[in-house]
Order: sequence, then C-alpha cells, then structure tokens
Amino acid sequence: MKNYTITVNGTAYAVTVEEGGAVPAVAAPAAPKAAAPAPAAAPAPAKSAGAGSIKVEAGAAGKVLKAVKNVGDAVKKGDPVVVIESMKMEINCVAPQDGTVASIDCNAGDSVEAGAVLATLN
Repeated sequence: MKNYTITVNGTAYAVTVEEGGAVPAVAAPAAPKAAAPAPAAAPAPAKSAGAGSIKVEAGAAGKVLKAVKNVGDAVKKGDPVVVIESMKMEINCVAPQDGTVASIDCNAGDSVEAGAVLATLN
C-alpha cells in the first residue's frame, strides 16, 4: 500500500492506494491548511427557451472574456458572438452563418476547450 496526500480545490485528502489493481480507498479529508469559505456557485449561463441548431464553437482552448451578442440579437455571417483569450490573444468566435442568437452557453471567466459550443443560433 502507498499513502498519498492529494489537494483538490484547496482541500487535502489522504489517499491509500493498494497495489494489485484494487480500487483506491479515500480516507476522510486531512486537516485543511486554513478554513476557507465555501466558493459561491457560478451563475448559470444565459440561455433562451431552446438552443438553436447552429453552433458557435471555440477556435482554441482558452478563457471566455465576454459575450459580444445577447440572446435574441440578429447576427450576420462573420459577426463576433463571443470573445475568448488564448495565449494572451483575444480571439473572436464568429457566427458561421446569418441567424439569431438562441443561447449563450458560457460565462465570462469560463475555461473552454477547442471546439466547445459557446453559443447557438437559429
């Protein structure tokens, strides 16, 4: 058996791993370094009654800076809908065709992977 201390979101956990393919046992959390207040729940992404069929996707992994358009706004092909930051550059995620914004599926500050759906259009 091997013992490890793993920290997840600021909480330290004592973990015992048995050799031989056994499932690891998780012990009670170890004493945290400092009692931190519970993180506030993130606000839910702004969505309309139904998501659209046209996806606006992230071109690269990064962090969402802002939504340029709002639900219900009309957009033309190439109009920026959401702006992300990747490698210290701002990247516009644009409408792939004309339409109306049906949903914004991200919030400012969210981390996103390349290809993640950020918004949908009708």
